[in-house]
Amino acid sequence: MLTLKQDNSELVVLSVLAAGPSYGYAISKDIAARSEGHFKLSASGMYPLLTKLEKNGLVTTDWEEVKAAGADPESTGRRRKWYTLSIKGHKQLERRIEMHRQMQSILDGFVLPASGMTQTESGLAG
Repeated sequence: MLTLKQDNSELVVLSVLAAGPSYGYAISKDIAARSEGHFKLSASGMYPLLTKLEKNGLVTTDWEEVKAAGADPESTGRRRKWYTLSIKGHKQLERRIEMHRQMQSILDGFVLPASGMTQTESGLAG
């Protein structure tokens, strides 16, 4: 399993929310599923990040009351906080994607061998 750095965690969470509103646990499950289990964002990393995104105006929130199946209709359920990407969040996501693509392009210049060159010719052989 790879560890997401905070900077990358923001990009990943914003990308998940671009697909539609979600709540913390579902976001973490979506991250694990979309990364085929390589990335996991624990509650201790997820909720402070979501709070930061909300404070920065990148997400908006709404509450839902959730009751267990078969629960007494008169009883109160637990509350679930839903997160929705704001217009500012969409713009931030676009910027983050562009920065990611630029960084990936630069890194590819270092890790992809020059076309037609062998490791010996490029000076990589021992």
